[in-house]
Amino acid sequence: MREFILHNIWIIPLLVVWTIPWKGVALWKSARNNDQAWFVILLIVNTLGILEILYIYIFSKENAK
Repeated sequence: MREFILHNIWIIPLLVVWTIPWKGVALWKSARNNDQAWFVILLIVNTLGILEILYIYIFSKENAK
């Protein structure tokens, strides 16, 4: 695994660029919806955007205005 990463060092920045926007949007939505448990889970667990995408599109509910 170490050798694979050393030969493909471009993967790490690519994963960071992919993960940060999803995590930011998911954290913002969870804070706006006052979902404290989701906020902590999303902040701690790193799933390369999978959990964040699920929260954004499935688990978060928009507050009715």
